[in-house]
Amino acid sequence: MKTLKALPPRGTIAAAVFLAIVLAGLIGPLLAPAGPGALLGTSFTPPGSEFLLGTDHLGRSVGIQLVHGIRTSIYIGLLAGITGTLIGVAFGTLAGYRGGVLDEILMGLTNIMITVPAIIVLLLLSISLDTRSVTVMGLCIGFVSWPWTARAVRSQIASLREREHVDIARLSGSGTMRIINVELLPYMMSYIVMAFVIQLYGAILAEAALSLLGLGPSGTASLGVMLHWAIAWESVRGGQWWVFLTPTVFITAITFSLLLVQSSLDTVFNPRLRVGKAAR
Repeated sequence: MKTLKALPPRGTIAAAVFLAIVLAGLIGPLLAPAGPGALLGTSFTPPGSEFLLGTDHLGRSVGIQLVHGIRTSIYIGLLAGITGTLIGVAFGTLAGYRGGVLDEILMGLTNIMITVPAIIVLLLLSISLDTRSVTVMGLCIGFVSWPWTARAVRSQIASLREREHVDIARLSGSGTMRIINVELLPYMMSYIVMAFVIQLYGAILAEAALSLLGLGPSGTASLGVMLHWAIAWESVRGGQWWVFLTPTVFITAITFSLLLVQSSLDTVFNPRLRVGKAAR
C-alpha cells in the first residue's frame, strides 16, 4: 500500500486503468448473456443499440468476445509472469549466492536461452502441441521468458552476499535457505516486482503475436485471437473497423499502462531518480 501511495500521478492513473480493465475481464463474462462463440446477429453488424461494439464475420458479439478475451489474455499474462519470475529469481539467486561451478552452469544455460529468440521457441512449442489450452500457453511463455530476470537477480545477489548483515548471519550459523529468504530476497523485492510487471505485459504481447499467426489458445477468445480473425477476414479493408480496433485499443491500453506502472515503480524504488526529480 505504501508503494502504491508513493507512485507518481502517471503511475497511479496507469494502475487504475489496468485494474479497471482487469475488473472488466472478471465481471464482464459473468454479466454476458451468452458465450464468446454464440451467434447472436448477422455478419459484421456495426456498433449500435443492439450490439454496442458490433459483430464479427460470424455474427458473434464483439463486446462479449472482448470481456472474455481480456480475461484470457490477462490470465495467460499472469501465469506466464509468475512462472517466468519464479524461475528467473530461483536461477539468479542460486547462481549469485553459490557462485563457482553452479554459477557457471546456470549462467551458461541462461546465456543459451538468451541467444535463442524466444518467439522462435514459442513457435516451435505451439506447433508441436496437440491442444493449446490457456494454461499450457501461459506456462510455455513463462518457461522461455525468465533469462533476463535471472541475469538481473544474479548480479544483485552477488553484490548483496558480500554485505555485513549476510556475513553476520552466516557466522551465526544460519543455513543457506534462511540467509536467502531473510537476508537477501527482501532486499530484492523492488527488482522482483518490476521483473514481474515486465514479464506480465511481455507475455500478453507474446500471446497476441502467436494468435496473429493462428497459434493462439484453442477453443476460447483472447485479444490476440480477435485480432487474428479480424485480419483473416480483412475487416479493415472491408470497412469493419470495429472488429480490428476494439482488441487493438485494449492490448495497447494494457501494455502501455503496465509500462507506465513499471517506470513509476523504478522511480519509487530507485533513490537516485527520486533525488534527481526533487533537485529538478
